[in-house]
Amino acid sequence: MQDRLKRMALRLEELETQLAQPETYGDPEKLARLTREQKELTPIVEKYRRLQETHRELAGLTDLLSDPECRDLARAEYDGLKAEEERLEEELKLLLIPKDPMDDKSVILEIRAGVGGEEAALFAASLYRMYAMHSEKQGWRIELASLSETELGGIKEISFLVEGEGVFARLKHESGVHRVQRVPETESGGRIHTSTCTVAVLPQVDEVEFHLDPADLRIDTFRASGAGGQHINKTESAIRITHLPTGTVVECQDQRSQHKNKDRALSILRSRLYEQAVQEQEAAIAGQRRSQVGTGMRNERIRTYNFPQGRVTDHRIGLTLYKIDAVMNGDLEEIIDGLVLAERLEKQRSQ
Repeated sequence: MQDRLKRMALRLEELETQLAQPETYGDPEKLARLTREQKELTPIVEKYRRLQETHRELAGLTDLLSDPECRDLARAEYDGLKAEEERLEEELKLLLIPKDPMDDKSVILEIRAGVGGEEAALFAASLYRMYAMHSEKQGWRIELASLSETELGGIKEISFLVEGEGVFARLKHESGVHRVQRVPETESGGRIHTSTCTVAVLPQVDEVEFHLDPADLRIDTFRASGAGGQHINKTESAIRITHLPTGTVVECQDQRSQHKNKDRALSILRSRLYEQAVQEQEAAIAGQRRSQVGTGMRNERIRTYNFPQGRVTDHRIGLTLYKIDAVMNGDLEEIIDGLVLAERLEKQRSQ
């Protein structure tokens, strides 16, 4: 580990030298690549340098430990530095775990109502609001791609882009079945109902990363439905793309421009097919990757939102929080931090 950290520290110095040269700024592609590498190395090297400093301070205290006049004070400081040394070493081990190459990507996030009828659709609307509020707090940008609503304001299905730095790294663990237990607004008897929604988080991939053969696509246009006024009703701006080899269908109708809807639909299609290809490649590795969506049945849940008890439980890491209102208002940091840490620890164990 020490040799690898030394090489990283030297590489960071090289990057800083290159980024200080005026000619680097004349090549935007090179500048972006160097800046990205610098950003990845900086937190690791900073901890490494702090670890080296801790080693030097510990070495300086060794002689004082044998001095009767300074022993007690030196011991207290020495113990504190040893604890910091152990903490830094563990943090560096986690930081050195190879990253998912998709972690820096923006994502296509899809929510579908599952078991529970209208209540499931209303919960899907609540989940969309939760992710929208969380994204706003993180400074991410949301762009709606397609939406299918119910008469009572629920959502049958919604697809939207979440753009920002490192979005996939933070949201990828949201994929799966989310279960809600609450008294529906449509229930007059006050009984608690259990409903589910499925969430899929797909990394946004571009044409270079996943090529679509135009011969495999059927592209149809149609008039968008829903809100939008005269313009939407008079123009066939909505796009439906069918990937013929797999039967995968993507619709996009949120943009008024047919061209923009087509671009967004192609982006979603690439992301879905890329994710499908990844899952097929890894299917032979038991436990490596679970299916993101499943069938939507209640026993496949990854998280439960229990409104009567005011709690949210993530079943994968055994985390229960009694602040359901805050969570539904986008306060997901504690849950996401726990899932990210669990992923890193699992990778560390498997190395």
